Amino acid sequence: MKNLLSNIKIFTPEGTYIKDPESSNLGKRIIENSIILIEEIGFENFNFKKLGQKIGSNESSIYRYFESKHKLLIYLTSWYWGWIEYQLVMETYSINDSKEKLIKAIEVVTRTTKQDNNYGHINEVLLNKIVINENSKSYLTKDVDTENKVGYFMAYKRVVKRLAEIIFSYNDTYQYALSLAGTITESALHQHYMKLHFPSITSCSETITPTDFLTNLTLNTLVNDK
Repeated sequence: MKNLLSNIKIFTPEGTYIKDPESSNLGKRIIENSIILIEEIGFENFNFKKLGQKIGSNESSIYRYFESKHKLLIYLTSWYWGWIEYQLVMETYSINDSKEKLIKAIEVVTRTTKQDNNYGHINEVLLNKIVINENSKSYLTKDVDTENKVGYFMAYKRVVKRLAEIIFSYNDTYQYALSLAGTITESALHQHYMKLHFPSITSCSETITPTDFLTNLTLNTLVNDK
């Protein structure tokens, strides 16, 4: 099973890259070290010159894979949401009880990330930190509508839609399944961020997780609506 899982390729939108970084050792080093560097110095301070210095390669070699650091960020966040979608499908498909399935789905989307050794060049723990801090920067741009039309955010949208379907299965009279699914997905990132940086204005702590909060919120909302 482990060998089978290691051969599964997470989908990323082709338009985000010029050359598929998964196709070469250099490309994988670009991905591996961009995650490390962005998490270390932040997206604003990150550039291809610094990345080139880190991997011991010319800046121009990185531009053969990615047109800009914005496209690289979309690639990284798309990979992350594709990875989350894969876990969401794998960990819920055999659960028949609708409440149990919903609780598991919320857990997958909101939990603290652990390292997945199936993808050796990608540190999912660091990538999760990047998504918590930088995810909105991938789409809060003037080009968002154009990029959305060509499918750059499909993985993220699929996670929300799959979660909405599970919500609807639990309560098919609830009118706002998509909005609730989107709120859970975004609120998880927000609460993880608040826990790290503004702990005085969140109930999440070392003992109360974003998963606890959002599971409670969702179940109470859906039960009261029945």
